[in-house]
Amino acid sequence: MEENTYVFRAIRGAVQVQSNTVEEILKSSIRLMDEIVSANRLEPKDIISVFFTTSQDLNAEYPAAALRKMGWGYIPALCAHEMNVPGGMPMVLRVLIHCTVKKSFGSVVHKYLGRTAELRPDLKGDAQ
Repeated sequence: MEENTYVFRAIRGAVQVQSNTVEEILKSSIRLMDEIVSANRLEPKDIISVFFTTSQDLNAEYPAAALRKMGWGYIPALCAHEMNVPGGMPMVLRVLIHCTVKKSFGSVVHKYLGRTAELRPDLKGDAQ
């Protein structure tokens, strides 16, 4: 890839939320976004859109509201619930960020924080 070529990438991440409250959902959303943005050296202008999902036990707030708190209310965002799979990890907030970056496919850093690293053992190097 040429040094100055921007490409479209999708970056994933997840975090467990401590409780189903507005404060905890927003705090966890901001933490996850901060981790991904920092690890990938993204700037708000690089982000095309953000898609948040939550396990069905999280419904006190839209995670996308965190973008407004971060001053990024102009970035298109959407929220949805994950499928209710028996035995699935509870209290999980996930994000899929669509962005343009100067990174090759393998150099994108996904962030699965805490116990959510168990959801993607294939990305162990990117989990914290």
